[in-house]
Amino acid sequence: MTTSVVQTATPPSGRTPARSSDRSRAENRLGQKLVAPAIILMLIVTAFPMLRAIWLSVYDYSLTAPDDRSFTGVDNYVTALTDPLFWQTTGVTVLYMVVTVGIELVIGFIFAMVMHRVIFARGVVRTSILIPYGIITVVSGFAWQFAFSAQNGFVNGWLPFIGADFNWFGETPSAVIAICISEIWKTTPFMSLLLLAGLAQVSEDMIEAAKVDGATWWQRLWKVIIPNMRSAIMVAVLFRALDAYRIFDNIFVMTNGAQQTESISFLTYRQTIEQFQLGLGSALSVLLFLSVLLIAYLIIKVFRVDLAAARQEG
Repeated sequence: MTTSVVQTATPPSGRTPARSSDRSRAENRLGQKLVAPAIILMLIVTAFPMLRAIWLSVYDYSLTAPDDRSFTGVDNYVTALTDPLFWQTTGVTVLYMVVTVGIELVIGFIFAMVMHRVIFARGVVRTSILIPYGIITVVSGFAWQFAFSAQNGFVNGWLPFIGADFNWFGETPSAVIAICISEIWKTTPFMSLLLLAGLAQVSEDMIEAAKVDGATWWQRLWKVIIPNMRSAIMVAVLFRALDAYRIFDNIFVMTNGAQQTESISFLTYRQTIEQFQLGLGSALSVLLFLSVLLIAYLIIKVFRVDLAAARQEG
């Protein structure tokens, strides 16, 4: 009796991985075919600028003396990596990324829950939440610069305990806070939109089963909802982290890099556009690109999302 049970139980377990593997390979091949045109187009558009930047980064090349160009190898990279200003701007950039993405994740999840659960006027609610993301970043930056103005801004009026004439852009901490607030206001809707797509994939049957088992709202949130939308959270954090790490517009509009609010992108802009140092600026852009790749790798490793399990194949 025992032997027959083992024999009948073994073949299904042996065939399931094969079926899952075949389906996964077929989906992978289809996915590669679908994204191939977009990848080829992006490579055509971006390959030349990237290769050009790498080539310029190994030269001492300034637009003020275009004929006086000399090969320096990795000297530009050594100059950048040994300059305290580079590491100071890197720290500020990481601060922007961590603070904004962390707050956006919490607020965006709340907005996503509201958009997912609202019954009446769903279109109006979703449109209202997404309005800030539709505003051009430069326009948003100027609006928040006016809002934090010590002369006629409304923020000081709303916060009487800091003083009506408080200068938000006069010190580094307050200037960084103002930039972070403008960034959070602008891009939280994007985070909520990605999380809303993840909420739509959470099975209502699982939530109802948790309710029947007596799970509280917090237990359903932490044990059912969040684990089942882990892949969507990873994508949202990945996209926003990479975008926040390249922050430029709000800094350019609100402080122009004053009070040590420069990001790596802004430092690259100063070296390349304002000081005409194409060699050093190109080296900074290459370092920015490599650091973006490193951040993407770390985020993917931290989340450790199993896409096969997310498709319920595991």
